[in-house]
Amino acid sequence: MTNELLSNFSNQLADAVATASPSVVQVQGRRRPASGLVYADGVVLTTVRALGREDGLHVRRHDGQAFDAELAGWDPTTSLAVLRVAGLGTAAIAPTTSPARVGHLALAVARSWSNAVTASAGIVSVIGGPLPTGRRRAIDQVIRTTAPMHDGFAGGAFLDTAGGLVGIATAAAIRGLGVVIPASIAWKTAATILEHGQLKRGYLGIAGQPVTLPENQKGADGRDEALLVVGVTAGSPAASAGILVGDVLLDFDGQPIESPEDLLDLLVGDRVGRQVTLRALRGGAVTELKVTVGERPTH
Repeated sequence: MTNELLSNFSNQLADAVATASPSVVQVQGRRRPASGLVYADGVVLTTVRALGREDGLHVRRHDGQAFDAELAGWDPTTSLAVLRVAGLGTAAIAPTTSPARVGHLALAVARSWSNAVTASAGIVSVIGGPLPTGRRRAIDQVIRTTAPMHDGFAGGAFLDTAGGLVGIATAAAIRGLGVVIPASIAWKTAATILEHGQLKRGYLGIAGQPVTLPENQKGADGRDEALLVVGVTAGSPAASAGILVGDVLLDFDGQPIESPEDLLDLLVGDRVGRQVTLRALRGGAVTELKVTVGERPTH
């Protein structure tokens, strides 16, 4: 009898993953792909961490077909990003109507580097907040879970045992517990991004990833994190300014940069069309570059 109960429960979990997985897509932006959720027809919700760049984005459907994706906008508070994907043709995933409770079993579902479904299980360990995210911003509530999640889970689904969407995975962790943004907050954020998607957003045309600086290259403030340029789009403002692959970006317009999120955050506002100073490490020496911030195309 015990084996039968376990088998039935195991099948229930597998069914939950199978039901949700077509709405979990692969997002290609970083060197290593991550995940996203189909929010609506032709719209994918993911995280800035999953993107790692501003352009050259693609979304891969469950059947392997790849589509060009355009960044519609992103939210600096949650680091959630919305992509427009013409012709995606995949059903949207629906948030659960049952609130999560501490102690609930849950499933994290994502796409692997090969686009296969990958899943892990754990419990809802903590439901709390607000979680400060910098510059006087905070996420009202977050869920923390024991479900193991590597970087590829960023933008993936966090499900209850019935397959309902509880939240969107971030692949970030606090004290060893994975951080999940509740579906209610994520969906409200996505709606806001889509509503205000035509606001001016700055554009440089680089792909970057965080890098740790060696001891002899740390800043005067002791900061040891910066942004390594791993790609530069031809004809972009970054290319025109002479930014090269391998440059390590330290500051943008006097503000420190330690991640792609930091840079995107600084490109929101009135910097479009302005020439700003970008400080970088090149060949072990600090150099200053002048870059004129472009405007991200809206189509």
